[in-house]
Amino acid sequence: MQADQKTFKYPYPYALEMGGELPGFELAYTTYGKRNANDTNIVWICHALTGSSNAHDWWDGLVGDGKYFNSDQHFIICVNVLGSAYGSTGPLSVNPRTNQPYYHTFPTLTVRDVVGTLDLLRQELAISKIKICIGGSLGGQQALEWAVEKPDLFEELILIASNALHSPWGIAFNESQRMAIQADPTYAEDSPEAGAMGMRAARSIALLSYRNYDTYNFTQARDNPDQIDDFRASSYQQYQGDKFVKRFNAFSYWALSKIMDSHNVGRNRGGIVHALGLVKAKTLVLGIKSDLLFPLSEQQFLARHIPDAAFQEIDSLYGHDGFLIEYKQLTQVIRAWQETNGQLQMARIR
Repeated sequence: MQADQKTFKYPYPYALEMGGELPGFELAYTTYGKRNANDTNIVWICHALTGSSNAHDWWDGLVGDGKYFNSDQHFIICVNVLGSAYGSTGPLSVNPRTNQPYYHTFPTLTVRDVVGTLDLLRQELAISKIKICIGGSLGGQQALEWAVEKPDLFEELILIASNALHSPWGIAFNESQRMAIQADPTYAEDSPEAGAMGMRAARSIALLSYRNYDTYNFTQARDNPDQIDDFRASSYQQYQGDKFVKRFNAFSYWALSKIMDSHNVGRNRGGIVHALGLVKAKTLVLGIKSDLLFPLSEQQFLARHIPDAAFQEIDSLYGHDGFLIEYKQLTQVIRAWQETNGQLQMARIR
């Protein structure tokens, strides 16, 4: 599937929710396909924590030629979020006021800040209506925040393994990862490689929340019952940490984890229930039965309080990561929901 990669440059000061501002920013974004004459084929994908704007790369079971979201039928857009490591303004970007990279001086951002930049790009592209907004995990948090902020913008909203408020449990996992980064003495340096080994350990912690007990029993079982060292589970954690260090940086990882912690659609809106009641889009909420990080109760809460939302549980061995793996189930549920015009009588929560 042919991708068109572009950069949106916003040259004006951008005020942040927690105070202060960015002196302008850039967003890397990727589009697939063509907009039709009346803009009824726009699919906006919001990526998760360490994803990029290239949705076909990390969600190729849903996005691509012959897949449910394809360039023959849809105009697909995905934006690398502010603070990330894949082309948008982040901690390694140069601060135009100092002519030096931000590093530790990069401001703390919220989901609301991220969504504000997405909406500025949406305005730049003269998009007045989006057919589908879809996201999992942090991507779902963005999609929900946007649908609350701009209730008339989306026709359909698909939230996968996400929530209305990031939980103390999720924040604790993120803080543990930041503690690992801080424990690396190189993180105090102003260098693109700073904190790399701490981030390696942080990624190992994250994997424990993305998967679960049964996942590891199945995929990382002992080679023999008498084994006392060199376990597959150990080498897997090492491998995943090494792989992550090659593609990311500790500063962005820190910034993005803080963005996730900030998520609360009810903040300054009269509470979560009131905020969810503002959503006007036809909404499908999907949860994963084995998800430890975003348990089903969080998606059930969304479906209970978003007007007329449908809820569907997905069975997966892979925990939270199931939203990146269970393409067949996701496709089947989304297709069935859309074919019934959002009225599919699935497991509705009341």
